[in-house]
Amino acid sequence: MSTQVVTIGLGYIGLPTSALIAQNKIAVHGVDISQHVVDTINAGKIHIVEPDLDKAVAEAVQAGYLKAATTPIEANTYLIVVPTPFKGNHEPDISYVKAATTAILPLLKEGDLYIIESTSPVGTTEKMMEYIFTERPELEGKIFLAYCPERVLPGNVMYELVHNDRVIGGVNEASTQKAVAFYSQFVKGTLHKTNARTAEMCKLTENSSRDVQIAFANELSLICDKAGINVWELIELANKHPRVNILQPGCGVGGHCIAVDPYFIVSEFPMESRIIGQAREINNYKSFWCAEKVKSARLEFELKQGRQPAIAVMGLAFKPNIDDLRESPAIYIAERILQDSGDADLFIVEPNVHDHKVFKLTDYKEAIEKADIIVFLVAHNEFKALEIPQDKVVLDFCGIKRL
Repeated sequence: MSTQVVTIGLGYIGLPTSALIAQNKIAVHGVDISQHVVDTINAGKIHIVEPDLDKAVAEAVQAGYLKAATTPIEANTYLIVVPTPFKGNHEPDISYVKAATTAILPLLKEGDLYIIESTSPVGTTEKMMEYIFTERPELEGKIFLAYCPERVLPGNVMYELVHNDRVIGGVNEASTQKAVAFYSQFVKGTLHKTNARTAEMCKLTENSSRDVQIAFANELSLICDKAGINVWELIELANKHPRVNILQPGCGVGGHCIAVDPYFIVSEFPMESRIIGQAREINNYKSFWCAEKVKSARLEFELKQGRQPAIAVMGLAFKPNIDDLRESPAIYIAERILQDSGDADLFIVEPNVHDHKVFKLTDYKEAIEKADIIVFLVAHNEFKALEIPQDKVVLDFCGIKRL
């Protein structure tokens, strides 16, 4: 069977997308720089935690519709689903997108469709178009280029890839139509047509909006701590208003989207993005504040008890019930606690991860039993039913015991 789609990047979005396309009997050739990832997928297994993904990959590989490799091959459609990290002072780095584009440059031919799904600064798709046509001038006007961001929730990716609406923006009308025809093969949500620049900005706007809303909740938590008010009760009561919907505060903001995407706007439009920039600062500060709260609790315990407390750090993921640690504020807080605690006993807990290259992980029941101070950073389901002995000092930064 001839390969129809090449996916560059087989991570948290690239692999589920590849598996979904392959489930629709479209031959997919997935590309990743990691030989381990490639070997794992070709064995019909997965390297990330995501419900229903294991079954989808196993079926697609067994049926012969999904293969993985470290280099691309010729196809009709090329999906770029690689990371876009930072360089310098929170400036977006599109070198991975360019490297992926470079890898497929020799393979492109008339009639092909090139799509970027990676979160990108406004104008990235047009930059890649210029790059492609500079290197392959004979393709100008002969291939289709579009930007189509994902908008899925880790933990529910396989459902949302199918059912969520998508925004599809081509560099011209023909490219938009071609991309819509492609996604309509496996997406049941509505496909909204626009141009590439608007689609790029739409992705950044969605996550910046969430970041600003979370910053409001986190700022409230700082105010309530000073005012001696239970922030969880306050928000529950305020949300009884028919037009108020305040989010829940946490220990910061993590993940590869909400904690990152606002910087893509701030770096390009620093003078205009005042609220967006301030929200980022508030959410980053909340993590620092949490670490300082733990430090204060530790010192207070030492003064009262005359010994160092054992501390349990509950959760490392950036949100509940997943294994994704990217940009996690809990990681930052755990590192700060580790630096501050000297030779005190520290129990790091993350029930969704088996081992970690920096932290020695402990079972959550053992950590609760042995710790003097329990620090809840992530509201994992396992933690919600825990009975906490009365003699423990509890710092709840994620609303485990809300009211």
